[in-house]
Amino acid sequence: MEDSYTDILVIGSGVAGSYAAMHAASLGARVTLVTKTRLLSGSTRWAQGGVAFPSDSDDIPSHLRDTIKAGRGLVDERVSKTILTEALEQLGHLIELGVHFDPDPALEGGHSKPRVLHINGDESGLHLITFLHDHLPTEVSTLENHYAAHLISDGSSVAGAVFWKDGNPGSPLAINAGSTVIATGGIGQVYSFTTNPAESTGDGIALAYRSGALVRDMELVQFHPTVLANGGLISEACRGAGAELINNRGERFMKRYDPAGELAPRDIVSRSIYQETLETGGVYIDLRPIQDFAHKFPTVYSSIVALGIDPISDPVPVQPAAHFLMGGILTDDFGATSLTNLYAVGEAASTGFHGANRLASNSLLEGLVMGSRAAGKAVESSGSASLQKPEPTAVPGTPAEVRRHIRTTMTKFASVARDEKGLSTGLTKISELPISTARNAAEAETENLRLIALMILNGALKRQESRGSHYRTDYPEMRVDAMHIEQCNLREDSARD
Repeated sequence: MEDSYTDILVIGSGVAGSYAAMHAASLGARVTLVTKTRLLSGSTRWAQGGVAFPSDSDDIPSHLRDTIKAGRGLVDERVSKTILTEALEQLGHLIELGVHFDPDPALEGGHSKPRVLHINGDESGLHLITFLHDHLPTEVSTLENHYAAHLISDGSSVAGAVFWKDGNPGSPLAINAGSTVIATGGIGQVYSFTTNPAESTGDGIALAYRSGALVRDMELVQFHPTVLANGGLISEACRGAGAELINNRGERFMKRYDPAGELAPRDIVSRSIYQETLETGGVYIDLRPIQDFAHKFPTVYSSIVALGIDPISDPVPVQPAAHFLMGGILTDDFGATSLTNLYAVGEAASTGFHGANRLASNSLLEGLVMGSRAAGKAVESSGSASLQKPEPTAVPGTPAEVRRHIRTTMTKFASVARDEKGLSTGLTKISELPISTARNAAEAETENLRLIALMILNGALKRQESRGSHYRTDYPEMRVDAMHIEQCNLREDSARD
Protein backbone atom coordinates (compact mmCIF):
# COMPACT_ATOMS: atom_id res chain seq x y z
CA MET A 1 0.00 0.00 0.00
CA GLU A 2 1.31 3.42 -0.97
CA ASP A 3 1.23 5.96 1.84
CA SER A 4 1.80 9.66 2.41
CA TYR A 5 1.52 12.29 5.14
CA THR A 6 -0.30 15.59 5.38
CA ASP A 7 -1.12 17.94 8.24
CA ILE A 8 -4.80 18.26 7.34
CA LEU A 9 -6.76 15.79 5.20
CA VAL A 10 -10.04 17.10 3.78
CA ILE A 11 -12.40 14.57 2.19
CA GLY A 12 -14.84 16.33 -0.13
CA SER A 13 -14.51 19.34 -2.42
CA GLY A 14 -17.80 21.23 -1.98
CA VAL A 15 -18.12 24.61 -0.29
CA ALA A 16 -17.42 23.32 3.25
CA GLY A 17 -14.42 21.19 2.29
CA SER A 18 -12.89 23.71 -0.09
CA TYR A 19 -13.27 26.59 2.34
CA ALA A 20 -11.82 24.45 5.14
CA ALA A 21 -8.83 23.56 2.97
CA MET A 22 -8.32 27.22 2.05
CA HIS A 23 -8.44 28.36 5.67
CA ALA A 24 -6.19 25.58 6.98
CA ALA A 25 -3.59 26.43 4.35
CA SER A 26 -3.75 30.11 5.30
CA LEU A 27 -2.72 29.03 8.82
CA GLY A 28 0.41 27.36 7.46
CA ALA A 29 -0.78 23.77 7.31
CA ARG A 30 -0.03 21.33 4.51
CA VAL A 31 -3.45 20.29 3.22
CA THR A 32 -4.57 17.42 1.00
CA LEU A 33 -8.05 17.83 -0.50
CA VAL A 34 -9.44 14.58 -1.87
CA THR A 35 -12.59 13.97 -3.91
CA LYS A 36 -13.97 10.70 -5.27
CA THR A 37 -14.84 12.19 -8.67
CA ARG A 38 -13.82 15.55 -10.07
CA LEU A 39 -12.92 18.61 -8.00
CA LEU A 40 -16.02 20.36 -9.35
CA SER A 41 -18.61 17.89 -8.07
CA GLY A 42 -21.16 17.47 -5.31
CA SER A 43 -24.23 19.54 -4.49
CA THR A 44 -22.68 23.00 -4.06
CA ARG A 45 -22.49 23.69 -7.78
CA TRP A 46 -26.25 23.06 -8.12
CA ALA A 47 -27.24 25.47 -5.33
CA GLN A 48 -29.51 28.11 -6.85
CA GLY A 49 -30.63 29.95 -3.74
CA GLY A 50 -27.41 31.69 -2.72
CA VAL A 51 -26.16 32.37 0.81
CA ALA A 52 -28.43 33.57 3.63
CA PHE A 53 -26.11 36.11 5.24
CA PRO A 54 -27.63 38.39 7.88
CA SER A 55 -27.98 41.78 6.20
CA ASP A 56 -26.05 43.41 9.08
CA SER A 57 -25.40 42.91 12.78
CA ASP A 58 -28.87 44.28 13.63
CA ASP A 59 -30.43 41.53 11.50
CA ILE A 60 -28.80 38.66 13.44
CA PRO A 61 -31.63 38.35 16.03
CA SER A 62 -34.25 38.26 13.24
CA HIS A 63 -32.28 35.71 11.20
CA LEU A 64 -31.86 33.61 14.35
CA ARG A 65 -35.61 33.73 15.04
CA ASP A 66 -36.35 32.61 11.48
CA THR A 67 -33.84 29.76 11.81
CA ILE A 68 -35.31 28.63 15.14
CA LYS A 69 -38.88 28.83 13.85
CA ALA A 70 -38.06 26.72 10.79
CA GLY A 71 -36.10 24.21 12.89
CA ARG A 72 -39.15 23.17 14.93
CA GLY A 73 -37.57 23.00 18.36
CA LEU A 74 -34.31 21.23 17.52
CA VAL A 75 -32.14 24.23 16.62
CA ASP A 76 -29.23 24.79 19.01
CA GLU A 77 -29.72 28.48 19.69
CA ARG A 78 -26.23 29.07 21.07
CA VAL A 79 -24.46 27.39 18.14
CA SER A 80 -26.73 29.11 15.63
CA LYS A 81 -26.08 32.54 17.11
CA THR A 82 -22.31 32.06 16.85
CA ILE A 83 -22.63 30.89 13.24
CA LEU A 84 -24.77 33.89 12.26
CA THR A 85 -22.48 36.30 14.09
CA GLU A 86 -19.39 34.94 12.35
CA ALA A 87 -21.19 34.91 8.99
CA LEU A 88 -20.63 38.63 8.51
CA GLU A 89 -16.88 38.13 8.97
CA GLN A 90 -16.88 35.44 6.27
CA LEU A 91 -18.94 37.66 3.97
CA GLY A 92 -16.35 40.39 4.33
CA HIS A 93 -13.57 37.89 3.66
CA LEU A 94 -15.22 36.64 0.46
CA ILE A 95 -15.77 40.18 -0.81
CA GLU A 96 -12.14 40.98 0.00
CA LEU A 97 -11.05 37.93 -2.01
CA GLY A 98 -13.08 39.16 -4.98
CA VAL A 99 -16.50 37.47 -4.86
CA HIS A 100 -19.09 39.72 -6.50
CA PHE A 101 -22.56 39.24 -5.03
CA ASP A 102 -25.66 40.49 -6.81
CA PRO A 103 -26.73 43.89 -5.42
CA ASP A 104 -30.27 43.02 -4.27
CA PRO A 105 -30.87 40.33 -1.64
CA ALA A 106 -33.66 37.83 -2.35
CA LEU A 107 -36.59 36.74 -0.20
CA GLU A 108 -36.98 32.99 0.31
CA GLY A 109 -39.35 30.74 2.21
CA GLY A 110 -39.17 31.00 6.00
CA HIS A 111 -37.27 34.30 5.96
CA SER A 112 -38.95 37.38 7.39
CA LYS A 113 -37.06 39.72 5.05
CA PRO A 114 -34.92 39.61 1.89
CA ARG A 115 -31.40 38.61 2.97
CA VAL A 116 -30.23 35.85 0.60
CA LEU A 117 -27.26 36.97 -1.50
CA HIS A 118 -26.91 35.50 -4.97
CA ILE A 119 -23.97 35.32 -7.36
CA ASN A 120 -25.10 35.72 -10.94
CA GLY A 121 -28.74 34.92 -10.23
CA ASP A 122 -29.61 31.25 -9.82
CA GLU A 123 -26.07 30.03 -10.54
CA SER A 124 -24.85 31.02 -7.07
CA GLY A 125 -23.43 27.68 -5.99
CA LEU A 126 -21.55 27.10 -9.23
CA HIS A 127 -19.93 30.52 -9.15
CA LEU A 128 -19.04 30.29 -5.47
CA ILE A 129 -17.41 26.86 -5.66
CA THR A 130 -15.57 27.71 -8.89
CA PHE A 131 -14.21 30.82 -7.22
CA LEU A 132 -13.02 28.86 -4.17
CA HIS A 133 -11.31 26.25 -6.35
CA ASP A 134 -9.60 28.96 -8.38
CA HIS A 135 -8.27 30.54 -5.18
CA LEU A 136 -6.98 27.45 -3.38
CA PRO A 137 -3.46 28.22 -2.09
CA THR A 138 -0.45 26.31 -3.36
CA GLU A 139 -0.23 24.61 0.05
CA VAL A 140 -3.36 22.64 -0.90
CA SER A 141 -2.72 19.46 -2.89
CA THR A 142 -5.79 18.10 -4.65
CA LEU A 143 -6.50 14.49 -5.57
CA GLU A 144 -9.39 13.64 -7.89
CA ASN A 145 -10.98 10.22 -8.50
CA HIS A 146 -9.92 8.80 -5.13
CA TYR A 147 -12.63 6.91 -3.25
CA ALA A 148 -12.44 7.03 0.57
CA ALA A 149 -12.62 3.35 1.56
CA HIS A 150 -12.09 3.58 5.32
CA LEU A 151 -10.67 5.80 8.03
CA ILE A 152 -7.40 4.98 9.75
CA SER A 153 -8.85 4.65 13.23
CA ASP A 154 -8.56 2.71 16.48
CA GLY A 155 -12.17 3.41 17.46
CA SER A 156 -11.35 6.48 19.54
CA SER A 157 -9.16 8.59 17.27
CA VAL A 158 -8.51 9.04 13.55
CA ALA A 159 -5.19 9.46 11.75
CA GLY A 160 -6.21 9.77 8.10
CA ALA A 161 -7.92 7.53 5.58
CA VAL A 162 -7.29 4.90 2.93
CA PHE A 163 -8.36 5.71 -0.62
CA TRP A 164 -8.84 3.65 -3.76
CA LYS A 165 -7.39 5.33 -6.82
CA ASP A 166 -9.99 5.34 -9.58
CA GLY A 167 -12.24 3.29 -7.27
CA ASN A 168 -9.96 0.26 -7.53
CA PRO A 169 -9.21 -1.69 -4.30
CA GLY A 170 -6.03 -2.92 -5.96
CA SER A 171 -4.60 0.62 -5.91
CA PRO A 172 -4.86 1.74 -2.27
CA LEU A 173 -3.36 4.96 -0.95
CA ALA A 174 -3.08 5.60 2.79
CA ILE A 175 -3.01 9.30 3.61
CA ASN A 176 -1.87 9.68 7.20
CA ALA A 177 -3.00 13.01 8.65
CA GLY A 178 -2.73 15.00 11.84
CA SER A 179 -6.41 15.90 11.53
CA THR A 180 -9.09 14.67 9.14
CA VAL A 181 -12.09 16.70 7.98
CA ILE A 182 -15.11 14.94 6.46
CA ALA A 183 -16.96 17.17 4.01
CA THR A 184 -18.58 14.57 1.77
CA GLY A 185 -22.07 16.08 1.52
CA GLY A 186 -25.43 14.38 1.68
CA ILE A 187 -27.33 11.14 1.21
CA GLY A 188 -29.89 11.96 -1.50
CA GLN A 189 -29.12 8.90 -3.63
CA VAL A 190 -30.77 6.70 -0.99
CA TYR A 191 -34.05 7.87 -2.59
CA SER A 192 -35.37 7.32 -6.11
CA PHE A 193 -36.19 11.00 -6.60
CA THR A 194 -33.63 13.55 -5.43
CA THR A 195 -32.07 16.87 -6.31
CA ASN A 196 -28.67 15.51 -5.26
CA PRO A 197 -25.98 14.46 -7.75
CA ALA A 198 -24.95 10.84 -8.25
CA GLU A 199 -22.04 11.14 -5.83
CA SER A 200 -24.31 11.91 -2.81
CA THR A 201 -24.16 8.42 -1.30
CA GLY A 202 -23.47 9.27 2.35
CA ASP A 203 -19.88 8.03 2.22
CA GLY A 204 -18.46 10.27 4.95
CA ILE A 205 -21.24 9.54 7.41
CA ALA A 206 -20.84 5.81 6.80
CA LEU A 207 -17.05 6.05 7.25
CA ALA A 208 -17.40 7.86 10.56
CA TYR A 209 -20.16 5.56 11.83
CA ARG A 210 -18.14 2.41 11.10
CA SER A 211 -15.23 3.90 13.03
CA GLY A 212 -17.41 4.53 16.08
CA ALA A 213 -18.41 8.19 15.69
CA LEU A 214 -21.79 9.34 16.96
CA VAL A 215 -24.36 10.26 14.32
CA ARG A 216 -27.54 12.15 15.09
CA ASP A 217 -31.06 12.73 13.71
CA MET A 218 -30.55 10.74 10.51
CA GLU A 219 -34.32 10.53 10.03
CA LEU A 220 -34.50 14.30 9.45
CA VAL A 221 -34.31 14.42 5.66
CA GLN A 222 -35.61 17.59 4.04
CA PHE A 223 -37.61 17.26 0.85
CA HIS A 224 -37.45 20.23 -1.49
CA PRO A 225 -41.07 21.01 -2.38
CA THR A 226 -40.75 22.14 -5.99
CA VAL A 227 -38.74 19.73 -8.11
CA LEU A 228 -39.09 18.95 -11.82
CA ALA A 229 -39.45 15.51 -13.33
CA ASN A 230 -35.81 15.66 -14.48
CA GLY A 231 -34.59 16.31 -10.91
CA GLY A 232 -33.98 20.01 -11.48
CA LEU A 233 -35.24 22.12 -8.64
CA ILE A 234 -37.20 25.34 -8.88
CA SER A 235 -35.52 27.70 -6.46
CA GLU A 236 -37.30 28.99 -3.39
CA ALA A 237 -36.44 32.44 -4.71
CA CYS A 238 -39.00 31.94 -7.49
CA ARG A 239 -41.77 31.83 -4.91
CA GLY A 240 -40.18 34.81 -3.19
CA ALA A 241 -40.41 36.63 -6.53
CA GLY A 242 -44.14 35.91 -6.88
CA ALA A 243 -44.58 32.36 -8.24
CA GLU A 244 -47.77 30.62 -7.11
CA LEU A 245 -48.59 26.99 -6.33
CA ILE A 246 -51.82 25.57 -7.76
CA ASN A 247 -53.40 22.13 -7.62
CA ASN A 248 -54.82 20.04 -10.45
CA ARG A 249 -58.06 22.04 -10.25
CA GLY A 250 -56.22 25.30 -10.80
CA GLU A 251 -56.67 26.44 -7.19
CA ARG A 252 -54.07 28.16 -5.04
CA PHE A 253 -53.97 26.16 -1.82
CA MET A 254 -51.01 27.13 0.39
CA LYS A 255 -52.97 29.65 2.50
CA ARG A 256 -55.09 26.72 3.71
CA TYR A 257 -51.97 25.15 5.20
CA ASP A 258 -50.02 28.18 6.43
CA PRO A 259 -50.66 31.95 6.63
CA ALA A 260 -47.32 32.54 4.87
CA GLY A 261 -48.66 30.77 1.80
CA GLU A 262 -46.00 29.95 -0.77
CA LEU A 263 -43.33 31.39 1.56
CA ALA A 264 -43.99 28.91 4.36
CA PRO A 265 -41.01 26.79 5.52
CA ARG A 266 -40.08 23.85 3.32
CA ASP A 267 -41.51 21.11 5.51
CA ILE A 268 -44.98 22.65 5.35
CA VAL A 269 -44.81 23.32 1.61
CA SER A 270 -43.62 19.78 0.87
CA ARG A 271 -46.36 18.15 2.94
CA SER A 272 -48.96 20.47 1.43
CA ILE A 273 -47.92 19.55 -2.10
CA TYR A 274 -47.86 15.87 -1.14
CA GLN A 275 -51.39 16.12 0.25
CA GLU A 276 -52.77 18.15 -2.67
CA THR A 277 -51.27 15.67 -5.12
CA LEU A 278 -53.04 12.81 -3.34
CA GLU A 279 -56.34 14.68 -3.30
CA THR A 280 -56.36 16.36 -6.72
CA GLY A 281 -53.87 14.40 -8.82
CA GLY A 282 -51.08 16.91 -9.15
CA VAL A 283 -49.51 20.27 -8.23
CA TYR A 284 -48.04 22.97 -10.47
CA ILE A 285 -45.99 26.09 -9.96
CA ASP A 286 -47.16 29.11 -11.93
CA LEU A 287 -44.12 31.20 -12.82
CA ARG A 288 -45.98 33.63 -15.04
CA PRO A 289 -46.33 36.30 -12.32
CA ILE A 290 -42.52 36.76 -12.40
CA GLN A 291 -41.58 39.47 -14.86
CA ASP A 292 -38.62 38.65 -17.11
CA PHE A 293 -38.46 35.14 -15.62
CA ALA A 294 -36.06 33.67 -18.21
CA HIS A 295 -33.51 36.41 -17.50
CA LYS A 296 -33.86 36.36 -13.71
CA PHE A 297 -33.74 32.56 -13.39
CA PRO A 298 -31.84 31.22 -16.42
CA THR A 299 -30.93 27.86 -14.86
CA VAL A 300 -34.50 27.13 -13.79
CA TYR A 301 -35.81 28.27 -17.16
CA SER A 302 -33.43 25.97 -19.04
CA SER A 303 -34.35 22.96 -16.87
CA ILE A 304 -38.04 23.52 -17.58
CA VAL A 305 -37.60 24.04 -21.31
CA ALA A 306 -35.57 20.81 -21.45
CA LEU A 307 -38.78 19.01 -20.46
CA GLY A 308 -40.65 20.51 -23.38
CA ILE A 309 -42.63 22.95 -21.21
CA ASP A 310 -42.89 26.69 -21.77
CA PRO A 311 -43.04 28.31 -18.30
CA ILE A 312 -43.89 31.66 -19.85
CA SER A 313 -47.26 30.33 -21.02
CA ASP A 314 -48.02 27.27 -18.86
CA PRO A 315 -47.82 26.20 -15.18
CA VAL A 316 -45.10 23.64 -14.50
CA PRO A 317 -45.72 20.29 -12.71
CA VAL A 318 -43.66 19.84 -9.53
CA GLN A 319 -43.27 17.35 -6.69
CA PRO A 320 -41.17 17.04 -3.53
CA ALA A 321 -37.77 15.32 -3.76
CA ALA A 322 -35.08 14.35 -1.23
CA HIS A 323 -32.89 17.40 -0.92
CA PHE A 324 -30.93 17.92 2.30
CA LEU A 325 -29.98 15.98 5.44
CA MET A 326 -30.31 17.95 8.67
CA GLY A 327 -28.81 15.07 10.66
CA GLY A 328 -25.34 13.64 10.23
CA ILE A 329 -22.12 13.17 12.19
CA LEU A 330 -22.54 14.82 15.59
CA THR A 331 -20.13 17.74 16.08
CA ASP A 332 -19.45 20.52 18.53
CA ASP A 333 -19.23 24.26 17.79
CA PHE A 334 -15.99 23.75 15.87
CA GLY A 335 -16.84 20.67 13.85
CA ALA A 336 -15.12 18.21 16.22
CA THR A 337 -16.74 14.77 16.27
CA SER A 338 -16.76 12.20 19.08
CA LEU A 339 -13.49 10.79 17.68
CA THR A 340 -10.21 12.60 18.38
CA ASN A 341 -8.75 14.45 15.36
CA LEU A 342 -11.86 13.82 13.23
CA TYR A 343 -13.95 16.78 12.12
CA ALA A 344 -17.10 17.02 10.01
CA VAL A 345 -18.51 20.02 8.16
CA GLY A 346 -21.30 20.82 5.74
CA GLU A 347 -24.19 18.49 5.06
CA ALA A 348 -22.34 15.48 6.49
CA ALA A 349 -22.36 17.13 9.93
CA SER A 350 -25.03 17.70 12.56
CA THR A 351 -24.20 21.00 14.28
CA GLY A 352 -27.67 21.90 15.55
CA PHE A 353 -27.96 24.85 13.15
CA HIS A 354 -30.69 23.35 10.97
CA GLY A 355 -32.80 21.65 13.63
CA ALA A 356 -35.59 19.54 12.16
CA ASN A 357 -36.04 21.69 9.05
CA ARG A 358 -33.32 23.75 7.37
CA LEU A 359 -34.12 27.39 6.66
CA ALA A 360 -33.67 28.17 2.97
CA SER A 361 -30.09 29.01 1.91
CA ASN A 362 -28.64 28.48 5.40
CA SER A 363 -26.62 25.51 4.11
CA LEU A 364 -23.96 27.38 2.14
CA LEU A 365 -23.68 29.78 5.05
CA GLU A 366 -23.04 26.93 7.47
CA GLY A 367 -20.53 25.38 5.06
CA LEU A 368 -18.49 28.58 4.95
CA VAL A 369 -18.56 29.35 8.67
CA MET A 370 -18.07 25.81 9.94
CA GLY A 371 -15.51 25.05 7.24
CA SER A 372 -13.43 27.95 8.54
CA ARG A 373 -13.99 27.12 12.21
CA ALA A 374 -13.23 23.41 11.85
CA ALA A 375 -10.08 24.15 9.87
CA GLY A 376 -8.78 26.45 12.59
CA LYS A 377 -9.40 23.91 15.32
CA ALA A 378 -8.06 21.03 13.20
CA VAL A 379 -4.78 22.86 12.66
CA GLU A 380 -4.57 23.77 16.34
CA SER A 381 -5.14 20.22 17.58
CA SER A 382 -3.45 18.33 14.75
CA GLY A 383 -1.75 15.22 16.08
CA SER A 384 1.34 13.40 14.88
CA ALA A 385 -0.13 10.78 12.57
CA SER A 386 1.69 7.48 12.33
CA LEU A 387 3.45 6.84 9.03
CA GLN A 388 3.09 3.11 9.57
CA LYS A 389 0.97 1.52 6.88
CA PRO A 390 -2.36 0.36 8.31
CA GLU A 391 -3.28 -3.28 8.23
CA PRO A 392 -5.38 -4.20 5.17
CA THR A 393 -9.04 -3.71 6.06
CA ALA A 394 -11.90 -5.44 4.30
CA VAL A 395 -14.45 -2.88 3.15
CA PRO A 396 -18.08 -4.07 3.23
CA GLY A 397 -19.93 -4.02 -0.06
CA THR A 398 -23.41 -4.61 -1.45
CA PRO A 399 -23.93 -5.60 -5.09
CA ALA A 400 -24.40 -2.43 -7.11
CA GLU A 401 -27.46 -3.87 -8.87
CA VAL A 402 -29.47 -3.78 -5.62
CA ARG A 403 -29.12 0.00 -5.38
CA ARG A 404 -32.44 0.47 -7.16
CA HIS A 405 -34.09 -1.78 -4.57
CA ILE A 406 -32.74 0.38 -1.74
CA ARG A 407 -33.95 3.58 -3.39
CA THR A 408 -37.39 2.18 -4.22
CA THR A 409 -37.84 0.88 -0.68
CA MET A 410 -36.85 4.17 0.93
CA THR A 411 -39.03 6.21 -1.41
CA LYS A 412 -42.04 4.01 -0.64
CA PHE A 413 -41.65 3.71 3.13
CA ALA A 414 -39.55 6.66 4.41
CA SER A 415 -40.41 9.64 2.25
CA VAL A 416 -42.53 12.75 2.99
CA ALA A 417 -45.13 10.79 5.01
CA ARG A 418 -44.23 7.80 7.21
CA ASP A 419 -45.83 5.33 9.63
CA GLU A 420 -44.69 2.43 11.82
CA LYS A 421 -45.91 -0.32 9.50
CA GLY A 422 -44.13 1.10 6.46
CA LEU A 423 -40.93 1.92 8.32
CA SER A 424 -40.80 -1.58 9.83
CA THR A 425 -41.38 -3.13 6.42
CA GLY A 426 -38.62 -1.02 4.94
CA LEU A 427 -36.25 -1.92 7.76
CA THR A 428 -36.84 -5.63 7.13
CA LYS A 429 -36.31 -5.31 3.39
CA ILE A 430 -33.08 -3.33 3.73
CA SER A 431 -31.73 -5.55 6.52
CA GLU A 432 -32.10 -8.65 4.37
CA LEU A 433 -29.83 -7.35 1.59
CA PRO A 434 -26.59 -9.29 1.07
CA ILE A 435 -23.25 -7.94 2.31
CA SER A 436 -19.80 -9.10 1.25
CA THR A 437 -16.37 -7.59 0.65
CA ALA A 438 -16.53 -4.71 -1.83
CA ARG A 439 -14.85 -5.42 -5.15
CA ASN A 440 -15.02 -1.83 -6.37
CA ALA A 441 -16.19 1.65 -5.37
CA ALA A 442 -19.70 1.09 -6.77
CA GLU A 443 -20.29 -1.82 -4.38
CA ALA A 444 -18.81 0.12 -1.45
CA GLU A 445 -21.08 3.07 -2.26
CA THR A 446 -24.12 0.79 -2.39
CA GLU A 447 -23.25 -0.61 1.02
CA ASN A 448 -22.95 2.96 2.31
CA LEU A 449 -26.46 3.62 1.00
CA ARG A 450 -27.71 0.45 2.71
CA LEU A 451 -26.18 1.61 6.00
CA ILE A 452 -27.58 5.14 5.62
CA ALA A 453 -31.04 3.69 4.85
CA LEU A 454 -30.91 1.63 8.05
CA MET A 455 -29.96 4.71 10.08
CA ILE A 456 -32.85 6.71 8.61
CA LEU A 457 -35.37 3.91 9.19
CA ASN A 458 -34.18 3.23 12.74
CA GLY A 459 -34.26 6.92 13.61
CA ALA A 460 -37.69 7.39 12.04
CA LEU A 461 -39.11 4.48 14.03
CA LYS A 462 -37.72 5.87 17.28
CA ARG A 463 -39.01 9.40 16.61
CA GLN A 464 -42.65 8.80 17.48
CA GLU A 465 -43.85 12.28 16.61
CA SER A 466 -44.08 14.67 13.68
CA ARG A 467 -41.44 17.37 13.71
CA GLY A 468 -40.14 19.44 10.83
CA SER A 469 -39.22 17.28 7.86
CA HIS A 470 -40.20 14.10 9.74
CA TYR A 471 -43.94 13.45 9.41
CA ARG A 472 -45.53 10.36 10.97
CA THR A 473 -49.17 9.84 10.00
CA ASP A 474 -49.57 7.64 13.07
CA TYR A 475 -48.02 10.31 15.34
CA PRO A 476 -49.17 13.56 13.69
CA GLU A 477 -48.45 15.81 16.69
CA MET A 478 -45.12 17.23 17.83
CA ARG A 479 -43.91 16.11 21.27
CA VAL A 480 -43.65 18.78 23.94
CA ASP A 481 -40.10 17.72 24.77
CA ALA A 482 -37.76 18.04 21.80
CA MET A 483 -35.27 15.19 21.52
CA HIS A 484 -32.35 14.09 19.38
CA ILE A 485 -31.90 10.51 18.17
CA GLU A 486 -28.27 9.40 18.42
CA GLN A 487 -26.87 6.27 16.80
CA CYS A 488 -23.47 4.66 17.25
CA ASN A 489 -21.87 1.53 15.87
CA LEU A 490 -20.23 0.79 19.22
CA ARG A 491 -23.22 1.13 21.56
CA GLU A 492 -27.00 1.09 21.64
CA ASP A 493 -28.92 3.99 20.10
CA SER A 494 -30.29 6.66 22.42
CA ALA A 495 -32.70 9.57 22.56
CA ARG A 496 -31.60 12.80 24.26
CA ASP A 497 -33.56 15.93 25.16
